[in-house]
Amino acid sequence: MPRVHSLARRHDAPAMLVQLTDSHLFGEPDTAMLGVNTDASLRAVLRQIEADGKRPDLLLATGDLSQDGEAAAYQRFAAILGQAGVLSGAQIRCLPGNHDQPAVMRQELPQWSVPVTDVGAWRVVTLDTTVPGSNAGHLPDSQLDMLEAALAAEPGRHTLIAMHHNPMQIDSHWHDSMMIDNPQALFKRLTRWPQARVLLWGHVHHEFDRRRHNLRMLATPSTCFQFSIRDGKHVVDNLAPGYRWIKLYQDGSMATGVRRVQDALWHTALAPDDAQAA
Repeated sequence: MPRVHSLARRHDAPAMLVQLTDSHLFGEPDTAMLGVNTDASLRAVLRQIEADGKRPDLLLATGDLSQDGEAAAYQRFAAILGQAGVLSGAQIRCLPGNHDQPAVMRQELPQWSVPVTDVGAWRVVTLDTTVPGSNAGHLPDSQLDMLEAALAAEPGRHTLIAMHHNPMQIDSHWHDSMMIDNPQALFKRLTRWPQARVLLWGHVHHEFDRRRHNLRMLATPSTCFQFSIRDGKHVVDNLAPGYRWIKLYQDGSMATGVRRVQDALWHTALAPDDAQAA
């Protein structure tokens, strides 16, 4: 099992985790994608976190940090987060998505790519579900073995597992060909470890909250453009970007919610034509 990083906290204090996902930054700064300046949108989400008074102990960036996998995109992602006062003192962890270049991401963000982190009474494990040359996801045995080793090493510690691809259909009326192709392999492993409490992902640019046995299954809006399913089709939604906060308690319980960027902050991230139309 890889080396574990621990975050010091008062013994009985809940930990605050914030999830950002799918920022889709480009190597070229201030590039717009689907009408959204992805740099400006990420900054707007960070300002919303600060306005909401969230002070994360741990920030998780769950993939598609970059749209083109350029080193400059990861460098700028780090710079934007580094300039956010609300993240002062927070630990940051990231994992790759299907648009990322995992090797480049880990080279540029080595300290943020540690896969196992302890915070308070919880263990957070990040998984790599990427498949080279594909938008779909897969969990190889190496990742499943790493997860199981992390669970076996601390059976008394509540565990949150984070990844990029969704392990289940988000909408029964739409066939998702870009989720992980072996979700049952993951769920079969997790049945052995009741301390696994939360499964968290990005990828879908959509809010999702469901229970599966002892697991809370959560997905989170993108920090830029959003998707939804309408009439069995995958379409771009005009909802504002957002983030998820999760409060992790010592007894294994949790509280969570999604916050979206308020109008004034959101309009600054839109391309000029889209801002006038909104």
